[in-house]
Amino acid sequence: MGKEAVGLVVLATMVVMSSAGFDFGGSNGLSMQYYVMNCPLADQIVKGTVNAALQADPTLAASLVRMHFHDCFIQGCDASVLLDSTKDNTAEKDSPGNLSLRGYEVIDDAKDKLEQQCPGVVSCADIVAMAARDAVFFAGGPVYEIPKGRKDGKRSKIEDTINLPSPFLNASELIRTFGQRGFSAQEMVALSGAHTLGVARCSSFNSRLSNPDPTMMDTNFATSLSKTCAAGDKAEQPFDMTRNTFDNLYYNTLSRKTGLLFSDQTLYSNPKTRNVVNGYAFNQAMFFLDFQQAMVKMGRLDVKEGSQGEVRQNCRKLN
Repeated sequence: MGKEAVGLVVLATMVVMSSAGFDFGGSNGLSMQYYVMNCPLADQIVKGTVNAALQADPTLAASLVRMHFHDCFIQGCDASVLLDSTKDNTAEKDSPGNLSLRGYEVIDDAKDKLEQQCPGVVSCADIVAMAARDAVFFAGGPVYEIPKGRKDGKRSKIEDTINLPSPFLNASELIRTFGQRGFSAQEMVALSGAHTLGVARCSSFNSRLSNPDPTMMDTNFATSLSKTCAAGDKAEQPFDMTRNTFDNLYYNTLSRKTGLLFSDQTLYSNPKTRNVVNGYAFNQAMFFLDFQQAMVKMGRLDVKEGSQGEVRQNCRKLN
């Protein structure tokens, strides 16, 4: 496709999106059309890379969504989670909360292709955000667009990850933790719905099994989990029965007291969040709408602008 044809396609896309109500204005230095002139195929390149990876391994969808969350919650959405440790610094990715993250090679692959197409233009932080968006859609979730223009951060320290929400927090603690990032209780419950994808290791929930609370965990479910975790802390259990499909089944598990993590089940036991859980369990379309809006909001957390950041040539190290 020639440059003129690409330009017409991009212009037509902008007209359609504008008429559909998409916001093309900048916010926090971000803009829907950020790459429209200097790397118009950026979205297509990332989506193609992600789709190919997920066709080979559908379980990576959960990991790519989780990576975006773990990136944004620490130092903002700046790809700090991608940086490798050095002899002088232990980076975020080597903290206990991030050791189970996967999918770094998908981000690397997309970055390599983008560097060939438009060198030094597309940030790793934007790639992480786009990859999460594309993973959600690939898994059957809502399609949504995100503004772009994030710069890559220059700090990644293991001690910062103490601010990652723990699977042992109760609903009140989760409301406070997310509230410090500007999220409402409803937005927190919507974002928790990302647990419709993927698995958790027994180390994240086996403390619930020694003396199960029948008000918080179905007895038969506790017995089943105990058998799974007999294999050790690294044994895995899906959050729900459709581990690779983005749906609202996660919320239905909470109403049946079969939420995997304490931090999941507590959303149903707390009256401040129970009604939201029930609403999403009953209405998947409402969950999808609230989830995509919360994801777009999360993607704007503490973005780096100008000299605050850079566009890394290699997502694993500073320029």
